[in-house]
Amino acid sequence: MRILHVITGLGVGGAERALYNLLSGGLAERFDCAVLSLRDEGAFGAPIRQLGVPVSILGICRRLPGPGALLRLRQLVRTFRPDVIQGWMYHGNLCAIVASLMADQPQSVVFNIRCSWISEHENLFNRLLIRANGLSSARTSKIIYNSQNAREEHEHHGFSAHNSLVIPNGFDTDIFKPDARAKHKMRSELEIPQSAFVFGSVARYHPMKDHWNFLRAAISVLRDRHETYVILIGHGITPENKALTAGIPVHLTDRFRFLGEKANILPYLRVMDVFCLSSSFGEGFPNVICEAMSCGLPSVVTDVGDCDVIVGDTGIVVPPKDSDSLAEGLLQLSCRDAKALSVLAKAARTRIKVKFSIATMVEDYIRMYLNIGLEEH
Repeated sequence: MRILHVITGLGVGGAERALYNLLSGGLAERFDCAVLSLRDEGAFGAPIRQLGVPVSILGICRRLPGPGALLRLRQLVRTFRPDVIQGWMYHGNLCAIVASLMADQPQSVVFNIRCSWISEHENLFNRLLIRANGLSSARTSKIIYNSQNAREEHEHHGFSAHNSLVIPNGFDTDIFKPDARAKHKMRSELEIPQSAFVFGSVARYHPMKDHWNFLRAAISVLRDRHETYVILIGHGITPENKALTAGIPVHLTDRFRFLGEKANILPYLRVMDVFCLSSSFGEGFPNVICEAMSCGLPSVVTDVGDCDVIVGDTGIVVPPKDSDSLAEGLLQLSCRDAKALSVLAKAARTRIKVKFSIATMVEDYIRMYLNIGLEEH
């Protein structure tokens, strides 16, 4: 079976990392795979090529592809001749439909939706894009959601319900694991005391991530707990972003670390004692919570997407847009003694190993592709 994965881009993000994990976890050995990025090869282009999977780039910089990009798409489809074209995210999904129409042989189309319903929060173009996904969804062989919440919300808004399934993301717990020596080293580099309590967030600068909710909670915690530091990572999360940093009291600024986007977040997760996700909408299955838990971090998260399903009883779930509740959750964990926090940390890591492994995810995808083959033939 030949599978073409069509994705918006290959930068640092949850969907991109999930695609890489899927390919490296065994899919690239089981099937003949290729990847098409609509934008550029980003951080994951080279690693995917190292797996022996060809990566093609359309280089679309505008919202709509030009004639040249469409011709390259047509040539790729007719050369690779995939049996299945799988989109990743809304742009990739719609491109998968277009690619199937350009093919010279029948092909199955699979959508992959990575977030909860966000149409009302998007601009007009993106709302039209999501609407086009919904209208095209009945043409697909399968619609994969990475969370039950995303499935329910999209079907409520008109996406096809007869061909959908949920496959949670999987994670490599041999990579994402605690490392006391690495923690000590990175704290020294970041000029954070070894004895400090550290919590943090990994999220791009976007309204759905609700950084102001996080910062209000963080400021409240820092006022109450003096030897506490905060790490923030993500695209646009820099000291130069005054819209982000302007509200921080001057006497607390030295306890914040705004580190920007990082291709490898692992060393920074290991610095933390607790992870925090403050999103107010749009999350489906946030990968970063699982990566943090796999590193032995208890989490305080907002009740969006499948966050409560991921965390279970190993962390604290609070309402979105409620900085007081978020601060209270962080304070609860910061006040636990080292032994109690260690028990919770081990439980968080065990939960990821048992429920959200890469092997389980790969098996679910393989089963889905084989079922498509049986249905088509």
